[in-house]
Order: sequence, then C-alpha cells, then structure tokens
Amino acid sequence: MQKNQSDTPTYSIGTVARILDVSVEVIRLYERRGLMLASRSDGKQRLYSESDVERLRCIRAAINDHKISIEGIRRIHSMIPCWEHVRCSAEERDVCPAYHLSQAGCWTHKHQENTCAQRDCRSCRVYQLSSDCEKVKGLIQHRVVVELLPAQNDQEG
Repeated sequence: MQKNQSDTPTYSIGTVARILDVSVEVIRLYERRGLMLASRSDGKQRLYSESDVERLRCIRAAINDHKISIEGIRRIHSMIPCWEHVRCSAEERDVCPAYHLSQAGCWTHKHQENTCAQRDCRSCRVYQLSSDCEKVKGLIQHRVVVELLPAQNDQEG
C-alpha cells in the first residue's frame, strides 16, 4: 500500500493524548494490548501518524460508545481474514498463528515461515484497513461470505 501524508508518524504520544483527551498511559495500554502499533524515532520515542490518531478514535468509540472491551476489540481484529488480503498459500496458513488463533489481530503475532515474516505490519494493508471502523466490518463480512458460499452451494446441490 502506498504511503501517504496521513501515514507519516509526526505526533508525540503527549500530543496524541491531548488531541484525544486521554492520558498517555491509555495509549500505551492500547499498544501493549495489541490494538495498535506505534512507530519509533531513532531515539526510541513513540511517534504517531494521522492514521494512528484515527485508529485511536475508532478504539475509543468502540469502548465508550459501543461498550466493547479491549479484549472484545482484540477478538474483532482476529476475525479479519488477513491471509486472504496478503494471499497466503495453504502451506503458509498451516504455520500461521493468525490463521489458527482468535485472540488478536495478525499484527500481534510473531510471524515465521510465511509471507508476513518479511513485512512491516504498520505498512500492511490489513493493519491499515483495520484502523477504519467502517472498513473493519467489511473485512469481516468478506470472510463470512467466503466461508458460507461453499456451505450454501452444498445445500443447494
């Protein structure tokens, strides 16, 4: 996915906390729980992009407006069929924790022996699309449709 201005990390954690009216500890908690990935400066300072701020707004809305817990958001992220979006082979899916586990988004797993091992999760299409609340629903619906089609065809035939 091509990098644009909204993907460039420029905000410090303190600036993002002020923008969102939350504490820096809340942002760190979301990062520790795998809801987001922060960029790091050469000096190891967390840096956030406009896309990261939107992801955090989505997380805050899920928690405050829709009463979804952090664990619930992690489970929702785990339902995104990342293997379809990055076109993993059957062999890669066999060894992929994101394919077999339903605990969190694919970016929280240590990938080995598959396509994602060489990828930067922050620039991956799956991670980027999952920061938009409306797109998450579409990503999950795509998975449901793909999984239901063979069953429906079996019933009709």
